Amino acid sequence: MPVSGYGFRVSDFARFNKRIFSKLKNVSIDLSDLERSGYWVVIGGFENDWLLLEFESMSFDEGAESGFWPGVEKTAWSSSLDKSQYQSSVNVLRDNIARGEVYQANLCRVLSAQWPKGGDIAGLANLLLVGNPAPFSAVIKVSSESNFRLTKDVNLASASPELYLRRDGALLESSPIKGTGRVAGDLSEKDSAENIMIVDLVRNDLSRICETGSVKVPQLLAVEEHPGLVHLVSTVSGELKQQTSWSEIFQATFPPGSVSGAPKLSALKLISELEREARGPYCGAIGWIDSFENKAELAVGIRTFWKDRDELKFGTGAGITWGSVAEKEWDETVLKTEKLFSLAAMQHG
Repeated sequence: MPVSGYGFRVSDFARFNKRIFSKLKNVSIDLSDLERSGYWVVIGGFENDWLLLEFESMSFDEGAESGFWPGVEKTAWSSSLDKSQYQSSVNVLRDNIARGEVYQANLCRVLSAQWPKGGDIAGLANLLLVGNPAPFSAVIKVSSESNFRLTKDVNLASASPELYLRRDGALLESSPIKGTGRVAGDLSEKDSAENIMIVDLVRNDLSRICETGSVKVPQLLAVEEHPGLVHLVSTVSGELKQQTSWSEIFQATFPPGSVSGAPKLSALKLISELEREARGPYCGAIGWIDSFENKAELAVGIRTFWKDRDELKFGTGAGITWGSVAEKEWDETVLKTEKLFSLAAMQHG
């Protein structure tokens, strides 16, 4: 496989819908590097570890990369929490809510399957793009063979429907999702209350880095339809204070409120106690930053497949409140896998 003059493979690339990043030139884990002008692809792990990929070029293309995908059977997946363990953890969270230690927390499980022989993440990404189009679809493929800074290859395909952060100059936006059902009629008062709770959390996060009085909620409790399910979505926006760095932005807002809980620190503590496997890029941040134009778009890393050594990973979860019913919360985590696991079981190429 040919390599570029920078020592990286020519085949290294990232695509976010029509936006393509190519000719990888630098790899970093230091958020302060984002203050340097460049085309950056960002993967933020939920546990606050960051991978920053700087590319030489960014372009726009309607096409899609080809790649072979042999399929992964639905029965091949194992879960970090089984049904009994997950439902028990839901009830532990409800006990904590009853004591006033937390108001809401997102409880997740990570599923794993053997990486299929000959599988190419670009092939899986094509299946997602056709079968589950998403506003923040992405594929990132970077080899570690010619790059000493990477300890393993980066293979990630996402069909995320959720905006973590969008930046256009000083304008910053976030659109948290809370509330999921098969149809709009499934959405309940519990979903609305949970969404409003997270909107308040996001407003508080943005207020730490935005001009006083600039934080607004231009959209509240909108119903969005996606393949196989619907979501309640709100939008929070604000005007960034001058000279605010990306490190400061992430420090104030990460991890995203919709996949952590409220109060955030209390929820994160409970998550670390109850979940049995690190989330990694799931529930983290996946996106791009164009610091030449001061623009960015980062999704919440949900509906996302990624390779970890010889395994294919996928995460799913649900927001837990006092009104939660353990069986229903488990069913929500299953619903969020159904469409995408069906696509991942197909062959491509």
